[in-house]
Formats: sequence, structure tokens, C-alpha cells
Amino acid sequence: VEKIEIVIPRGAGLSQIADTLSRYELIKDKKLFILWAASLGYETKLKAGLFEVPCNLNYAQLISFLSKAKQSEINITLIEGWDNDQIGKEFERKLKIDKTRFDSLCIDPGFITKLGLKQTNLSGYLLPNTYSFYWGVSEEDIIKFLVKQTLAIFKPDSVRQALKHLGMNVHQILTFASIVEGEAIFDDERDVIASVYHNRLRRGIKLQADPTIQFIIKGPPRRVLYRDLENDSPYNTYKYYGLPPGPINNPGKLSILAALFPAKTKYIFFVAKGDGRHTFSRNAVEHSRAKADFDKVRREVNRKNRRKKVKENK
Repeated sequence: VEKIEIVIPRGAGLSQIADTLSRYELIKDKKLFILWAASLGYETKLKAGLFEVPCNLNYAQLISFLSKAKQSEINITLIEGWDNDQIGKEFERKLKIDKTRFDSLCIDPGFITKLGLKQTNLSGYLLPNTYSFYWGVSEEDIIKFLVKQTLAIFKPDSVRQALKHLGMNVHQILTFASIVEGEAIFDDERDVIASVYHNRLRRGIKLQADPTIQFIIKGPPRRVLYRDLENDSPYNTYKYYGLPPGPINNPGKLSILAALFPAKTKYIFFVAKGDGRHTFSRNAVEHSRAKADFDKVRREVNRKNRRKKVKENK
């Protein structure tokens, strides 16, 4: 049976529902459909949501279907490392939520307190993953669900013991994990990157994490410059010791677990290789050598790009 996907908005009245059905040519006579619904006592019983409606139903069958139909689920993928704005935009795109309300709830002290949190905003608490939602879900319920997914990670006894061992709380771990998320591309490096930052914290060395600088730079991501390191912000981990005040993005579960259970290493430095991976070092001498190797890679890439541009301009 051929089906048509339709959306009946939250709060839609019978006339508005009839307009929707008419637009998709599921009914021909709007007034007759309303008369049927009223005579059968279904004026307020037709559900809102996203439905796949079979074609060629008569009015009585269509009314019965819309009063009992199960909504189609909508899959939404939230990418690890997205900020709250990006997450809100994805829900707006897929579910047509009120983005302004979503944003305001993420910084609403009263709403956040009801979630059992003491933070000023929910950055870091909206766990990225692929989820299924029904059309018409409220902004409040979306946020409650995502926060619940995040806090569930911290319920196992092993995690509670890890927090105690590290001397850190949930907010600090999410902040830490957001930095790991900002650095890691490959999953098998997450716990090693985490070990570097834990080692630096333990030794009283500044974290000097580039993702925290990116966080305070306005505009799209770009290469961090020396002048950026002078930015006087509590998120500037080149200027201030310890963790920044809060998460710089929403880390995924793997980065959170890496922050909780770091690899056992003596590394205190790492530098990019140019392929998404990193070279890890135990001291300044090793680190200088790794940086020199990366500078060679960067120069070679720049040379190739220049040659390519010359060829394109010929």
C-alpha cells in the first residue's frame, strides 16, 4: 500500500489537520472530513506527530487511523564535540523545534536546577550520539533526555571510584573530557591524550590545550596564533593553571571514559603528526624533536599547495 509522510503540528485544530490532509491529497472535501470527524466524536482525538498514512482510505478509515496511529521515529545524529548551538540547530532542522527556547533553557538557572545540576549553563551535558525522537517532542524533554544520558555514565560504581581516585567531580570530568574531545580524532588516542593532561595537572604544569584557545576565538575554527595565547580569559589554559571553568563542547562517551580512565603513561607533551594522529613525548627534548618533524611536514604541505595553485593559475 502506498503511503504518504505527513506532519500534524502540536496544538493543531481539526480545521488545520484537514488543511494538511487536503494539501497531501488524502482528502478531497475538507468540510465533509470535518463533519465526519465531528459526527464520530473525534474532534480532539486526532494525534499530532509525523505519520506514514496509507493512501486511498475513506474518511472514516482515515479518522480512525489518525486517532490510533503510531508516530514514525526520526533519527538524529549529534556529533561529538558539537556545542549547544550546533545541537540546537540540528534539532531545529530535523524536528522544527523552537531554537530560541532551546537556547534559553540551556542557560535557565531554574530549569538547570530542576535537572539536579548547579551549573550556569548545560554546555558539556548534552551527550552526543544517534537518537530516535518523535515529532512534537518539547524542547524541555529533549534537553532532559540528553542530560540524563550524560549523567547515566557516572552511575556505575567503577566510575564513582574513578572520580574519587582522581579527586574530581562530574563537572570537572566533563570539562576535562571536552578538551580531550577537541584534541582527539582517533579513538585509540583518547586515553593517551587524557593521560597527558592528567600528568600535567598532577605536576602543576599548565594544560596549554589549543582547543581551549579555539573556544575563546571568535569566528570559525582557524590555526591558533601566538597572539591568541595572550587572550585574558579563564579558558586560556596557556595563561592559567588547571582546568577552565567549564566544558568547551559536548564530549562523547568515549572521551568521558578516557578522562575517567586515562592510559598509564609518563607523557607530558604531544604534537600533531599531520595525519590526525599525534607524537607523544615524556620531556622537552623529545617534544622539540617531534615539533621539528611536524614543521617539516607542514612546510612540505605548504610547498605542494603553492605548486598546485601555480598550476591552476597557468
